[in-house]
Amino acid sequence: MSALAVVPEEVRARLLVRFGPGAEAWCEELPALVAALAERWGLTVLAAGGGGTARVFRCGRAADGAVVRMKLTPDPEVAAQEATALRAWSGSPWVVRLLEYDAPTGALLLADVAPGTTLREHGWRPAEVAGLLAGLRSAPVDGVALPSLAERVDFLVGLTERRAPGVVPAGAWEPLRELAATGPRGLVHGDLHPSNVLLGPAGPVAIDPRPCLGDPDFDLVDWALDGVTDAAALSSRIGELTARIPGTDPGRVLAWCRAASVLTAAPRTAAGRRDAGTAFLRGLGGL
Repeated sequence: MSALAVVPEEVRARLLVRFGPGAEAWCEELPALVAALAERWGLTVLAAGGGGTARVFRCGRAADGAVVRMKLTPDPEVAAQEATALRAWSGSPWVVRLLEYDAPTGALLLADVAPGTTLREHGWRPAEVAGLLAGLRSAPVDGVALPSLAERVDFLVGLTERRAPGVVPAGAWEPLRELAATGPRGLVHGDLHPSNVLLGPAGPVAIDPRPCLGDPDFDLVDWALDGVTDAAALSSRIGELTARIPGTDPGRVLAWCRAASVLTAAPRTAAGRRDAGTAFLRGLGGL
């Protein structure tokens, strides 16, 4: 098990970019932390995975033989915000279930989602995700303490500028910031795209929120833009989605798409991508 908890060098490098030098010590301490949590929760670690923000361990639970997921991140505040959102969505069939949360270490124990194929791999249609998108925005927010969408947008702007320095012209972020500061107030997933939605036994299940409070239409952006290469297709996609999701505003979703397209287009531009989707996003965002 200790070998499974060792952070690979390429993953360590991504964690250092995302969280700074403090992530180095966290990576070194992770095997001991995983061992202690596995003993406390009665788990056997079976496999390790994750990306640039967390390590996720597939585990067997001794009490009932169930497969569960233990998730850890170098920033306990990131974990605390995820736990807050998952509790607000508690009971929803559209969101992964939180089983345990250890605040001092920021460890989350999550239910498994089977078969667990992402919608990015499986493919999707608006009719298949409308229930999830509607369900996520219906959660009550009274008493929920999370950052604002404006704060989330400021974080994404800073991250994009680090990943693609000099690509985004002055003033290009203003429409995004203006949208984030206005509109309705609901629970926003904050990172909702087809790779963060898994196929569950009863339908799609969202994972890995970067939650905040603000306009829930923000969560439609990736679904509206996914695979789209021209304005007519974007308008059609927005119409398909908003017709199925109560409370959405087609005009505002389009405005979000225009403003937020820069977040995706800038890193692609910096990497030299020239595909049709990237070209459309660049034009939509004014790059």
